[in-house]
Amino acid sequence: MANKFNSGDGGRRSLCSLFTLSGLCLFFYLLGAWQRSGFGKGDRIALEMTKSGANCNILSNLNFETHRGGEAGVIDDSDTKVSAYEPCDPQYTDYTPCQDQGRAMTFSRENMIYRERHCPPEGEKLRCLIPASQGYVTPFQWPKSRDYVPFANAPYKSLTVEKAIQNWIQYEGTVFKFPGGGTQFPQGADKYIDQLASVIPIENGIVRTALDTGCGVASWGAYLWSRNVIAMSFAPRDSHEAQVQFALERGVPAVIGVLGSIKMPYPSRAFDMAHCSRCLIPWGSNDGLYMKEVDRVLRPGGYWILSGPPINWEVNYKSWQRPMEELQEEQRILEDVAKVLCWEKVSEKAEIAIWQKTTDSSSCRAKQENQGARLCDSHDEDDVWYKKMEQCITPFNGLNSGDSSEYLRPFPERLYAIPPRIASGSIPGVSVDAFQEDSKQWKKHVNAYRKIIQIFDSGRYRNIMDMNAGFGGFAAALQSPKLWVMNVAPTISEKNTLGVVYERGLIGIYHDWCEAFSTYPRTYDLIHASRVFSLYKDRCNFEDILLEMDRILRPEGAVIIRDDVSVIVKVKKIIGGMRWDSKMMDHEDGPLISEKILIAVKQYWVGGNTNSTSNH
Repeated sequence: MANKFNSGDGGRRSLCSLFTLSGLCLFFYLLGAWQRSGFGKGDRIALEMTKSGANCNILSNLNFETHRGGEAGVIDDSDTKVSAYEPCDPQYTDYTPCQDQGRAMTFSRENMIYRERHCPPEGEKLRCLIPASQGYVTPFQWPKSRDYVPFANAPYKSLTVEKAIQNWIQYEGTVFKFPGGGTQFPQGADKYIDQLASVIPIENGIVRTALDTGCGVASWGAYLWSRNVIAMSFAPRDSHEAQVQFALERGVPAVIGVLGSIKMPYPSRAFDMAHCSRCLIPWGSNDGLYMKEVDRVLRPGGYWILSGPPINWEVNYKSWQRPMEELQEEQRILEDVAKVLCWEKVSEKAEIAIWQKTTDSSSCRAKQENQGARLCDSHDEDDVWYKKMEQCITPFNGLNSGDSSEYLRPFPERLYAIPPRIASGSIPGVSVDAFQEDSKQWKKHVNAYRKIIQIFDSGRYRNIMDMNAGFGGFAAALQSPKLWVMNVAPTISEKNTLGVVYERGLIGIYHDWCEAFSTYPRTYDLIHASRVFSLYKDRCNFEDILLEMDRILRPEGAVIIRDDVSVIVKVKKIIGGMRWDSKMMDHEDGPLISEKILIAVKQYWVGGNTNSTSNH
């Protein structure tokens, strides 16, 4: 009887367990559906956090269980200690670690090497919070920001004197005004762009991505925006103090950079148009080395614009106060190099010359071989990080090498068209289906972000960075005239996808997050980091990456971190000492997904101010 009774009892327990398990499964299914519906508690929590500035903790209903291999794990974060980070000395308010002026002067001036990236060694890294200057305020929203920048945000008047007659910048009370002028277009960038548009199809979507070398305060890029062209502008940190900082305060994409001895941090065939307006780059030196580097990043069919010396030297040599013979030789070298590169001059008027790169790769190759030109033999033409420029021409071989000149759709259609690099199979292991699924997933993720941060599309966030951009799906899903995204391709990523980003009509840059980014402090309104910390967990300290994020994030700027829950927990402990308010929440598909989302807002504080909350 005892055995029979125990057997029946066991059967009832099994049946009970089955009902219990079924009930739990139903409960979690309904819970997940409820959260996906947009009525979950997490959908509004970040907005409340942004409004209140309160010190926030992890959501009470967050599920910490992981589900790998069918087993639930316990998060062990005991090895991560919380420490409070002190403000840096106010002298570091505009500190750019890899373009530090003092360190730069210890390097050679040959080929502008001293203006290139020279990052501090481990023992010299600052591990403190870069303060904002006294009186710092949130920049104006676009498009007002194009024309006005608060003086307190970049309090440097030297350019108002040095470039006064060229209409770069003017000081008016508490603001800087940017009339839109430049060295070569004192009457305004709009009229100058009209001249270019009489030759180049700027406004029909064919020309979408542009490169501005030696950009000044980036007025060319600022005024191209209304024509649906996005420019990547760069200039060195030199005697023209804060020019890139002004550009970013205006809401214009820009980085600190120089054409020196190292390749530009952009993929081959990235830009529809490249531009130099009195940029002082010695194009003819070193047998046209810099022109060959521009050729590498210029798409077949793309345009190169040179405005200023030595163009039309016969008329202008006196006003330029340069010897006629010197200018004549300079232009001769330019013309010779352009011919070797298979660039055809399509216009020369006043001080503006425009060349177009050929789309006929076969005839160009034959011509170059007949002239004895050296072609680059690199198997990876996009392997450029800290690589020396080469005295060779980067070949292009039609669709098989991802040549996109004939196959790119006009923008914005190209945003979701299949990029040529993917259609041609140029990226190993990446299929058309994988690209389309990635685009679908990022549309879903961004829709979830919009529910969490309901001011996402209000214009509050103009300068946005994606620290691990992949195919650019985050930026594509966000596409709006109110904002732009700097798509960063980590140099340690398994797949090199930055070329795809450009083929979608977006912009980006290569970077290694173990080092500081080439920008000034407080230049981004929102930073997105998807699986960045998982990528770098065995490469460098989370602390250094987070402190760099803090450096480049504006006061009251937002951060979205998407990563595995074990990584998120460690990150959250570190930012607990960084004057960030944060919330951790479940994946949009529910609590059973091990990937979580951390939303943070940087508190408002300035150097010498003990207050850590905003009065705005």
